[in-house]
Amino acid sequence: MEAVLIGLFIIGYTLIALEHRLHVDKAATAILLGATLWFVIFGVPLFMEGSIPAIVEEGLSHHLSEAAAILFFLMGAMTIVEVIDSYNGFQFVLQLLRVRNLWGFLGILVFLSFFLSAVIDNLTATLLMVSLLQKATSPEQRNVRLLGASLIVISTNAGGAWSPLGDVTTTMLWIKGCITEVGIVKKIFLPSLVSVLIPFLILGRLLKGASIDVAKALENLKEEVPRKVSLTVFIVGIAGILAVPLLKIFFHVPPFLAMLLSMSIVWLITEIFYRRLHDRVDDPLRLRVVSALEKIDTPSLLFFLGILLAVGGLGHVGLLRKSAYFLSQTFESLDVVVFLMGMLSAVIDNVPLVAAAIEMYPLSEFPTDHRLWEFIAYAAGVGGNLLIIGSAAGVVAMGMEKIEFFWYLRRVSWIAFLGYLGGALTYILLA
Repeated sequence: MEAVLIGLFIIGYTLIALEHRLHVDKAATAILLGATLWFVIFGVPLFMEGSIPAIVEEGLSHHLSEAAAILFFLMGAMTIVEVIDSYNGFQFVLQLLRVRNLWGFLGILVFLSFFLSAVIDNLTATLLMVSLLQKATSPEQRNVRLLGASLIVISTNAGGAWSPLGDVTTTMLWIKGCITEVGIVKKIFLPSLVSVLIPFLILGRLLKGASIDVAKALENLKEEVPRKVSLTVFIVGIAGILAVPLLKIFFHVPPFLAMLLSMSIVWLITEIFYRRLHDRVDDPLRLRVVSALEKIDTPSLLFFLGILLAVGGLGHVGLLRKSAYFLSQTFESLDVVVFLMGMLSAVIDNVPLVAAAIEMYPLSEFPTDHRLWEFIAYAAGVGGNLLIIGSAAGVVAMGMEKIEFFWYLRRVSWIAFLGYLGGALTYILLA
């Protein structure tokens, strides 16, 4: 069965990579891949033993609940971003970024992405920063948008690696007692920063001489919505997103529940504004959350669901754990093993890889804040930058900007690898 699952995964992965050449939507392939893998997992025991083990059904329910939590989180965050956009809320940020030099503008976005993802998470930070990039650039500046979105993905993933709240894998290590808040920030901040600066400097040379006109973007905004209303929606929306990690810490609730609470508050407030403004704007329906829900990139969410189900299936039968164990047995150096696990996380999900590592290396032998855990936090967070579908942030940006798999592979992957390598060497030298 394992050989069949691996073969199906490789075929599905190849079809996803060839999306623009085959003209087949990647969401359809991902959903087919995820469903087929679980059909095989259910079907093999059925034909061999005559019944479906309850453990398989429990495994599917477990992975589906994890996927649903991420999807509802994304849906809530996307909705808030769309609502802020419909009320012209991003104009207040753009007014602070009135620069004509594109490199300077991207530098500000990279800076904000790096630190914001450490406070909230890399998914939401990617949504916000790519939305700002889209507002400040025109559709004709296609190359600028693609490279800018790629830089944002690299920055948010790196920013999430040095904070317990920034990336789900770092949060896992924190909850399991493998790392502490002070320890991870102290040891991983500089390597993560290096992994961003190298790609930024290289991509900056590719964009040398290009300009950006934020003032023109502001002029194109419709002034139908009063500035006070726009500012209120912007503050409430951003505050709701920033409140998610705080609600998670103080109330011990899942992040998706906190995000849905924030979305519902934004929904309620905008319904009140809609009743007051529906006679004053040309298209009043755009001010409602219902309209924002229609604008959400549903295919990207379904693509995400399919990928999570497929990787969950591989994890359920133990293939991911075996992969991690194989690396551990093949290479004597733990640094090499962790470095390769980070590269492997660009192909498969980093969550089960980190979960497998936690099982393989007990805390009794590798205590809290051991360099193994710190390096794993860096590698799992930054390693996903090597492929556009190697991280949740990359998948989100891929959907928002329609980034092609092979375009990223040709133009950005080698740059992201240099950043990943530079950050890893920085950690090893300083550890």
